[in-house]
Amino acid sequence: MNKYELMFIIASDVAEEQREALIEKFKAYVEAHKGQLEGVEKLGMKKFAYPINFKNEGFYVLFNLNMDAQEVDAMGKLMNITEGIVRHMFVRK
Repeated sequence: MNKYELMFIIASDVAEEQREALIEKFKAYVEAHKGQLEGVEKLGMKKFAYPINFKNEGFYVLFNLNMDAQEVDAMGKLMNITEGIVRHMFVRK
């Protein structure tokens, strides 16, 4: 298993309850696929440097996790099709 840092941005027009549900969904995904979460940081609403999908701000979340590379790829594909996720990025530590 490798250590990763996952930063993802939730659209600003997503309600707070849905935002929490998205965060819980990805926490559950990590745990269900034999990964380990070391930490979750909710960095809050921040302005973008440039508009993304006609939006100027989003809610940033940072996960520190241990997971297999194949599962990271699968999680990335899931995030690509999840409604409300503006961007995501995995960085191997």
